[in-house]
Amino acid sequence: METAMAVLTGLFFATSFYLMLSRHIIRILLGVTILGNAVNLTIFTTGRITREIPPIIPDDAVMPIEAIANPLPQALVLTAIVISFSFFAFLLVLVFRSYQELGTDDTDEMRDAEPRDEPAPPLGY
Repeated sequence: METAMAVLTGLFFATSFYLMLSRHIIRILLGVTILGNAVNLTIFTTGRITREIPPIIPDDAVMPIEAIANPLPQALVLTAIVISFSFFAFLLVLVFRSYQELGTDDTDEMRDAEPRDEPAPPLGY
């Protein structure tokens, strides 16, 4: 099971890097989202996928009696999901506004700061 999750995580990372190398902003945004999911899956997989009992210690015990599930990766993934969703929402608004202002989602055509017909800056002193 963990081997399959590791392969799936690698596939997520490869897909996200492929999408982030695109010229179109929407593909870059999807790549960032898939990258966040790949990181979440990595954190979850490193915590070992087992069917242990919940991490609850009985009142009369000081330590867990049996092997318990590790709650730390689950808490980290829950926090990362909230953060990645808010980051995605922010990037989505940013992409929408840039599309409204520039009329394109191609990064090569977004050259307001450096127009193509301007001369090159001086390269030496």
